[in-house]
Amino acid sequence: QVQLVESGGGLVQAGGSLRLSCAASGIIFSIHSMGWYRQAPGKQRELVAIITTGGSTNYADSVKGRFTISRDNAQNTAYLQMNSLKPEDTAVYYCSAARDRSNYWGQGTQVTVSS
Repeated sequence: QVQLVESGGGLVQAGGSLRLSCAASGIIFSIHSMGWYRQAPGKQRELVAIITTGGSTNYADSVKGRFTISRDNAQNTAYLQMNSLKPEDTAVYYCSAARDRSNYWGQGTQVTVSS
C-alpha cells in the first residue's frame, strides 16, 4: 500500500519560513520523481516544484528564489523549504510521487501565511 504523508504545515507570518516533509512508503522512492503542488480555496491545484530521480529541479515562477525542493532517498522523504512566505502562498500543499503512468498523492498539509 502506497502512502505519502505530508507534515510541517502551519500558520506563519509573512516573511517567515516553513519546511514541509513528505514521507513515502510502499514505493521504491529513488525511482520516482517527487513533486509539491498546492491548492488555494476556489483555485485549481498547481505545481509548486518537482525534483527528478537524478536531482534536477523545476519551480513555478511564483516561488523561484524562495522555495527549495530536495529529497533524501535514504530516508524515503522529500522536502520543501519555503522562505520569505507571502499571504498568497496560503494553500493546502500536496506531495506527489510519479513514475511512468503511476502517480500517487498525499492527503495534504495546510499552510497559512498571515499578513
